[in-house]
Amino acid sequence: MSQNRVAVVILNWNGRAFLKQFLPQVIKYSADMADVVVIDNASTDDSLECLKENFPEVKVISNSANLGFAGGYNQGLGKLDNEYYILLNSDIEVTEHWIEPLLSYMDVHPHVAACQPKILSWHQPKYFEYAGASGGFIDQWGYPFCRGRIFQKIEEDHGQYDEPIRVFWASGACMFVRSEIFHEAGGFDADFFAHMEEIDLCWRFQHMGFEIAVVPSSRVYHIGGGTLPKQSWRKTYLNMRNNGLMLIKNLPRRNLPMVLIARFFLDLAAALKFLADGGFRNFFAVFRAHICIVRQFITTLRKRELIKPQKNAYIYRGSIVWAYFVAGKRYYSELKKEKFR
Repeated sequence: MSQNRVAVVILNWNGRAFLKQFLPQVIKYSADMADVVVIDNASTDDSLECLKENFPEVKVISNSANLGFAGGYNQGLGKLDNEYYILLNSDIEVTEHWIEPLLSYMDVHPHVAACQPKILSWHQPKYFEYAGASGGFIDQWGYPFCRGRIFQKIEEDHGQYDEPIRVFWASGACMFVRSEIFHEAGGFDADFFAHMEEIDLCWRFQHMGFEIAVVPSSRVYHIGGGTLPKQSWRKTYLNMRNNGLMLIKNLPRRNLPMVLIARFFLDLAAALKFLADGGFRNFFAVFRAHICIVRQFITTLRKRELIKPQKNAYIYRGSIVWAYFVAGKRYYSELKKEKFR
């Protein structure tokens, strides 16, 4: 049995450079109140040797194959017995006392299944980071955005989003989650491999009657794009595919046909924009994603029967595409608060 209630768990795949750079800070600011664990996803570099030689105090769990973000965490977390997990990307710099606010919040709010800290850019520390910022949302058509980031518009942090609030999703880059609820929900959907899996998981938590939160008094800095760069065609494919599968799994039945039809045409517009910008591989990635969605439709419907979607998810009841591209709303603070319900 673990002596600590919390385990900081880093999933690694060929990330020796990030481990060398950021793991010392994680140990320095975490080891007094948390177990520090690295799950290695069958790395082919010398990550394991690096850990053994430089970080003997870190517990290492070795997976038999590269199972992606989703499957890799599922397999590794099954070997831990801590009350809380902090799922932490290897390219994140933590700060002093970063765990305490998250732990205190979760202890006081038993109805919250997961939360995240404020995530800032490592490259531009005054700005939020794309993957999480100060808490994530989706709109009624399934488009994710953040408090501090809408599409490619990333805000400077002036403390404008420092209050802890309910959100729709907590970033997988740094997610504090109750282990019991994580396993009760079945963990991440391993079929996603990577991208959108944390949004799907947070949606399922809400079907179970729990809430998600952001606790900005905790602060970390994220490099981002450590595994796949933002313009990667594979990232486009995984995001498009997994978003569609997530909608099929989680949307209330009466909303599903309309949303899927709308998303097909909106994704078509995105594909044409990729083509106009010279992104040929991204253009074809969109169509490949939709072909895969069709092929997995029946399998995904079976998962839906196990989930039993509810209407209690904290969704933005509007179109973030319309708000951003037509109404010119570039900042979260400009969105109508009554639409978040």
